[in-house]
Formats: sequence, structure tokens, C-alpha cells
Amino acid sequence: MKKILIIHTGGTISMLENKETGAVNVTDEHPLTKLQDQYNKFADVDEFVVFDLPSPHITPKNMLELAECIKQSLPKYDGIVITHGTDTLEETAYFLDLMIDTEKPIIITGAMRSSNEIGSDALYNLISSLRVACAEQANGKGVLVVMNDEIHTAANVTKTSTSNVATFQSPQYGPIGIVTKELIVFHHSILKREHYPVTKVESKVFLLKAFAGMDEDLIHALHLGKPDGLVIEAFGQGNLPGSIMDALTKVINDNIPIILVSRCYQGTVQPTYAYSGGGRQLNEIGVIFANGLTGPKARIKLLLALEQTTNMEELSKLFSEQ
Repeated sequence: MKKILIIHTGGTISMLENKETGAVNVTDEHPLTKLQDQYNKFADVDEFVVFDLPSPHITPKNMLELAECIKQSLPKYDGIVITHGTDTLEETAYFLDLMIDTEKPIIITGAMRSSNEIGSDALYNLISSLRVACAEQANGKGVLVVMNDEIHTAANVTKTSTSNVATFQSPQYGPIGIVTKELIVFHHSILKREHYPVTKVESKVFLLKAFAGMDEDLIHALHLGKPDGLVIEAFGQGNLPGSIMDALTKVINDNIPIILVSRCYQGTVQPTYAYSGGGRQLNEIGVIFANGLTGPKARIKLLLALEQTTNMEELSKLFSEQ
């Protein structure tokens, strides 16, 4: 029987609904701890709470703490399951995927409905994750997100609905596996993995979404904040208003990397359009095009990459190889 560690970090999966007010809030004790009778049929399980935070309160420093905890625990276990709030689950999952180099399964899960709500997905998602962590096919696939009978990669998964239990999807790519009552089935593989074994996360990286009528004032304000990097969710294939080109050039001339992704949830950015603010012009001034990442995940990757290099050419290569 596999030996699995469950690490609790907080989130809706750790909360309870107040039946009088309908409010969902933290509790004195995690409602899914000490359920050995539910777990023992699948694995020999240990568990502990590393911190108890709603996921909007999670920071990269918390993610680093969690990563260190996992790395210290891995030699003693066959796999790790993490419970986490859903709002920033995809960012923590991708952070861990980039940080931890192991063939052992690391599964992260959460819930859209707390344990005592009607139709709760909390215990079901946790047991599904435990089953995936015990599956031999899960080895070597990096950090996986298991929710609602589906298995997703950390790099591609995103929260798509504010409240639907089927919120976690991988637009364009789909899940790499499914969970049935009898089987864990993987139908896709992982072609490439990358790792950034950093020991600290101290850079300041801003994330900005492009909008119609955007002007240079916002770029100037962010520049005054002295960021170490900037991620911009651009229009379409990677285009921005021509009115901000001068401001972007000043940022790059200060050796501050600008990473470009798209507001669209499918496709990639590329230097196609040659008009002012178009992708071709952005590429010429040194904007770095990220291949296939969302804005939040590009920010996570840049935070880790900046701990290893600030060289623009090296950063450009790291993002183009995604």
C-alpha cells in the first residue's frame, strides 16, 4: 500500500457554511482531517496543516514555504496531496511544478462547496486526488490538479467559473486524464518539464491587462513603482495601443523585462502585426513573448526566473521554450 502525505493549506475545502447566515468561513479544525476510515482503503495516509489561509491571502512566500515542506517530506512518501483554496490554486500549482524536481506524484485539489454544503465536492475531490497520487501512471507528470473527476496539468489549468464545481478547465488542451469509480485513466502525456530550484522569491513583478483607450500614464505609474518585471495581457495575438510604446521602451531601457501574453484564453502571442503597438513593433523594442501561458502563470514563472537571471536574452529563451 502506498504511503501518501496530505498537506492542508486552507481554502473553501477547509471551511464550513453557517446554516443561519449562509456565510462560509474558517473553522477551528479542518473538517477533512482525521478521516482515516475514508482514506485507509486507498493508502497509508499521514496529514498535517502547514498553514490555514483563504487562497486570496496566499503569497509567493507561502508557496515557497509549501514547496520546501514538500521537498523535505518527499523522501518518506510515495506521493503528496495538497488541499488549497481555488482562487489562487492554479498559481500555487504552477509555482510548485516549476520548483520541485521529482518523479513522485504531487496532486493539488480544492472544493467549490464547503464540507457541509449541499452537493459538496470537498471530500470527493480529496479522495479522487488520493487515488491519483497512488496511481503508477501519475509518476513523472509534474504537479497535477484533480477536480471534478478530471486530471489537469499545472501549466494549463485555470479557474473558469466563479461557482460551478466544474470550474477548473484547461482551455485548448483539455485534461490529461480522468477519474472513474474504478480506474484512473491518463490519455495524454507530458512532453516537457522545467525547473527553477530557487531558495528565495524577492522580486517585484506587476501584472497588467490591456484595455481599449489605455494610455501611458498607467505604465509610467508602474515604472515609478520600480518593478523587477512586468507582465502584460495584450490584445489578440499580442498587440497593444500605440500610445504606450514610448513608455514601454523606457521600462525596457531600464533593464526591466516585459513579458507579453494574450487576454485570450486560447492561442499564443506572436509578432505578426506591424502597426504602432503591434506585435512586430513590440518584439523589436525587446518585449518578450511568452508561449502559451496565462498572465498569472507568466508572472509566477518570471518571479522564479528572475532569481536565476536578469539577462534579457536568457529570459527570452526561457519564455520562448514554454
